[in-house]
Formats: sequence, structure tokens, C-alpha cells
Amino acid sequence: MASGDESRDPLTKAVIGAAIEVHRNLGQGLLESAYEECLEYELNEKGLSVRRQVVMPVVYKTRTLKKGYVIDLLIQDKLIIELKAIDRTHDVHEAQLLTYLRFSGKQVGLLLNFNVPMMKLGIRRYANSLPNTGI
Repeated sequence: MASGDESRDPLTKAVIGAAIEVHRNLGQGLLESAYEECLEYELNEKGLSVRRQVVMPVVYKTRTLKKGYVIDLLIQDKLIIELKAIDRTHDVHEAQLLTYLRFSGKQVGLLLNFNVPMMKLGIRRYANSLPNTGI
């Protein structure tokens, strides 16, 4: 479900460009929260709608868990961004983003790891091919 073809998706392309700009200016080694705030700034400068730390509930049968998960950034109410600043991403990070996509019904997400020598090495794009679970 990972894809490298953002050329057909101008929103994804804009976010990747902004992430590269942030990484170019800050480099690696900072906390995830610093990258998140700077990426929000860059995306706002491009005129994009950005919501940070979006709390999404999880519904289990008849029970709603108020803080089921938290999306780092939601762009234009379409694109989910999961930010990391770690040595390397693992399968669990991919699963986390895919779960966010499935539960939210959004179609595209980016896993961005800023702790890399070149930002292009820290970008993974995912598309949701599973049905919305109704959350």
C-alpha cells in the first residue's frame, strides 16, 4: 500500500515540498513536535488548511473511546500526516497510519520521518484500499 507516485496528487506534492523545506532548514535531530509546528507553518504559508493533534474516537460495539488515537496533522481534511523523528520507521508505524486512514475514511496518508540525512529518505506515501469502518 506504499506508493511513490505523488505526481497525480498535488496536495501530497505540496506537503512533501513543505517537509523538504522544513528539513532543509532544520536538519535532523530535533523533537517531533518541532517538525510538526514548522511543517504546519510551511503548509499555512501555502494556503492549506492544517489541523494539529486531531483526536479521533474509536467506536467499539456501542462504546465510544473518546481518545482512541491522535492524528499528528490533517491537511485540507483529506491527507493524514504521521510525523516521526526516529532512527528508522518500523512496520508498527505503517500499521498506525493505515489504521488512521481506515478509521477516518481518508484515502491518503504520509509517514514522514525527519531523522534522516535527506528528507526524501524519510517519506512514505500510503493509500487506503480498505472500507471505512464507520468511525
